[in-house]
Amino acid sequence: MVHNDVDIERVIAALASESNGGLIVLPDAFTGTHRKQIIEQAARHHVPAVYPYGFIAVEGGLMSYGIDVTDLYQRAASYVDRIFRGTKPSDLPVQQPTKFELIINLKTAKALGLTVPPTLLTRADEVIE
Repeated sequence: MVHNDVDIERVIAALASESNGGLIVLPDAFTGTHRKQIIEQAARHHVPAVYPYGFIAVEGGLMSYGIDVTDLYQRAASYVDRIFRGTKPSDLPVQQPTKFELIINLKTAKALGLTVPPTLLTRADEVIE
């Protein structure tokens, strides 16, 4: 378990000591708050990591795969509009994310000494060079 800054470095360093280790960062308040430290430690220890949001790959993470946050907010806005026009919130159906995005940061891949397969690059919604 990871509960503080010291745990982040300890866990990522332990992953680095294993062959073919990697990190999947889950979306929660802790990882969102500590994302810069996670990105820095993953780079320092040469641990490839996948993040839940595209903006983390833009900030230097290796890659992200997750919901398109912009799409989610746009759809939420239509719900707010319907509520303001008189629809009861309990009458609105629950929506699930429908749009997902894959973002790959080639600068980070190069720094980690990784080669991203061309087939994965062609599937990416965005490639940061």
